[in-house]
Amino acid sequence: MKRRLTTIMTVLIAATVAHAGTQNTNTNTVSPTLQVTANVQKAVQLTLSTGTVAAAHCAVAAGSGTDYSMNFGTVDGLGINAGNCNKFSPTTPGVTNAVYWSDYQLTPVFSSQSVSTNTITAQVTGTFGGVANGTSNLIIVRDTANSSTLPASAASFSNMGSASADTIATNAANGTAITRYIGIAVTPANGASVLTGNQSATVTFTLTVQ
Repeated sequence: MKRRLTTIMTVLIAATVAHAGTQNTNTNTVSPTLQVTANVQKAVQLTLSTGTVAAAHCAVAAGSGTDYSMNFGTVDGLGINAGNCNKFSPTTPGVTNAVYWSDYQLTPVFSSQSVSTNTITAQVTGTFGGVANGTSNLIIVRDTANSSTLPASAASFSNMGSASADTIATNAANGTAITRYIGIAVTPANGASVLTGNQSATVTFTLTVQ
């Protein structure tokens, strides 16, 4: 009988110890513990918005089939039409290009990355007329300097790459908007293959943190 009583007492003591974190007696405090678990993932975000630097801005709006859109309005190879934002008329009409252009902003945001070094690239992935950028009379151009400095002339722009991406920013500050410039150069070309009317092309921007 003694042996059985001893066994029962041992079980009761063990039960009291097991629940000591959530309940207690002969005291005015108790300290339960909670394990908190989360699956943390890396995250990146790149947004485009309307510029704030140039005299006039082509608005960055929601796209149809793309994330964003920008409409340069009515353009021509002689720079007669004003377009929707800014333009550089050709230095020599009939020989050099007219460039219609606008500033825009890029804001990179990233978190939980192992480094903060990064690059932002841009590439013409859908071209005017389905040909390589620069081989038709409409050309997507970008500011050669890759800076927020206002372009001074049509010579400030160069063709944006379509065979490969162009780097337009390196080690951009996290969460800080940067200004860049994009445009459409209209050549003075003539002939059966020139593009007229409403035309569009697609530029793909890529943020890589590495």
